[in-house]
Amino acid sequence: MFENRPYSAAAERNRNPILRVLEAWLPAGGGRVLEIGAGSGQHVRYFAEHLPEWHWQPSDHRDRLEDLERGLRGVDLPNLDSPVSLDVTGRWPGGEWDAVYSANTAHIMAWPAVCAMFEGVAESLRPDGRFFLYGPFRRDGRHHAQSNADFDATLQARPGGMGVRDFADLDRLAQPLGFERVAELEMPANNHMLIFERRES
Repeated sequence: MFENRPYSAAAERNRNPILRVLEAWLPAGGGRVLEIGAGSGQHVRYFAEHLPEWHWQPSDHRDRLEDLERGLRGVDLPNLDSPVSLDVTGRWPGGEWDAVYSANTAHIMAWPAVCAMFEGVAESLRPDGRFFLYGPFRRDGRHHAQSNADFDATLQARPGGMGVRDFADLDRLAQPLGFERVAELEMPANNHMLIFERRES
């Protein structure tokens, strides 16, 4: 019935390891989560099913929103909202979020868009809320694997300012916005989950 749904093999492989992180690090009691760059919708479908106490809002850039809508067509979960358009450099969905989650987005955004994403999260996240950022990263300019270095070179050769981001650069971006990186978790395929916590000033 849903043969035309978009599909990501990587999302299918990493959904269980990411779910385990969310189970361990999302606050008890549930709340509202915004997913930035939900892509095929595979993650948000899976997480909404397995974390029913959390209410999920998938989003993506308007140019990719149709794919996300196709990926979620026919999914009937009471804790999963309809997809919304989100350009991180523009207007964000209203309301406050207990958590924000984004996977494999920071390296395909230009650096000003990464800055805008952190600024938007800072403005919309509740005090003591958490920002989960998954993907490949560098440490002090060094890659965790040759495959990541090769991938980064491919990204940087394209127009648009893409590239694998460095932990230190993200920390320098986060701290003036009231974020502290509270975890750096190793994930499959040389990826990491970075968890930033917003502190009340």
